Amino acid sequence: MALETLIESLPSLFDGLVVTLLLTAFSIILGTALGVVLATGRSYASRPIAYLILIYEKILRGIPLLVLLFLIYFGLPQIGINMDPFTAAVVGLGLRSSAYQAQIYRGAINSIPEGQIHAAFSLGMNKLKAIRHVIIPQMLRLSIPGWSNEFTILLKDTSLAFGIGVIELMRQGRYIQVRDPDLILIVFLLIALIYFVMVFIANKTLRYIEKKYQMAGYQMEVHR
Repeated sequence: MALETLIESLPSLFDGLVVTLLLTAFSIILGTALGVVLATGRSYASRPIAYLILIYEKILRGIPLLVLLFLIYFGLPQIGINMDPFTAAVVGLGLRSSAYQAQIYRGAINSIPEGQIHAAFSLGMNKLKAIRHVIIPQMLRLSIPGWSNEFTILLKDTSLAFGIGVIELMRQGRYIQVRDPDLILIVFLLIALIYFVMVFIANKTLRYIEKKYQMAGYQMEVHR
């Protein structure tokens, strides 16, 4: 009976997996876009702006992710900002990731010789063009190892969206366990296996990309 229930529930786990992957995709895109802006602002903007970015990063890195999700989903409606659970999860995960990705990109920027931007100025580029055409392309390539690490962390962190009602992989597993409590060990072992496989595939894929686009002579280590 328990085995039949598990087999019948596999499509719902697949639905949860799809939601988990969508959460990861939207959140990493948001985090990457904001992270690039924050890193370049921290490195090249005026001191007041750079200081505000520093405060943003410290706050987002200092708040537990589950607390941040609760603040966004349950707290913001108190001031008239309402989001559905999925959107709130994407915003929370993306903002949190952007604070860490900003560190990754800033480390990459710092590893690029300062003479390169001066050379761009000597070619007639203004600051914005120099950052866009000289700094950012190198920054993105140098950031692949740190970005890969952040991607796998974010993928696993999507499980916390369970706390605000997103029907992702963990919540689907919880629904199965409620229907048949005897399946709790099997279901969550299966979910753990699914996460492991996703992280393994992601690591292998990103490792290949890292080797393909690595820049000789540059090394950067990022610790979260």
